[in-house]
Amino acid sequence: MAHLALGSVTGAAWFAQASADLGALLSDHLHCERKAAENALSLVRRYPHHRGLVAALTRMAHEETSHLAQVAGIIERRGWVVRPDTPNRYARGLLAAVRPRDPYHLLDELLIASFIEARSRERLSLLGDGFGAAGDRALSDFYHSLASAEERHAGLFVDLARPLISEIELCARLAELAEHETKVLAALPMGSRIH
Repeated sequence: MAHLALGSVTGAAWFAQASADLGALLSDHLHCERKAAENALSLVRRYPHHRGLVAALTRMAHEETSHLAQVAGIIERRGWVVRPDTPNRYARGLLAAVRPRDPYHLLDELLIASFIEARSRERLSLLGDGFGAAGDRALSDFYHSLASAEERHAGLFVDLARPLISEIELCARLAELAEHETKVLAALPMGSRIH
């Protein structure tokens, strides 16, 4: 059965870079959660007839919105304000691979969303580990709990894509997109952001 596997691993230096400006990191994380909820609802709007999609993605949007509120609470408790959103070159780079016609358009959107969730899971786990080692138990626990949700979301997007093509085609497209995601990520500078 086809499954998603990231084509690269985030290096050990990433945590120090990402956490160097915690206010920027938390703001970026808040915007990532907002965009994840918006993407789920956009798919619901455009593909309401796709079997299982509406129920699954409305639940996901609710969960992502809950995460957004949790990040907003952390920012507020620290006495900070949410910084403006900045362009997400990672997501834009991934979306450049979306093919124009359905069922491949929907397939690619679902699989790219799965890669974004999988990379988020990896990086939120690294944040959980890093903050734990730094003695910030609250942030460590928070990021570890969110990493589990991201892992579920990554699998859900693949499951929603599965009926659109054969397993052989799905495996091939996942491999192509893993290579694409690795190239997009490698071209981006590290900073205080999730991707």
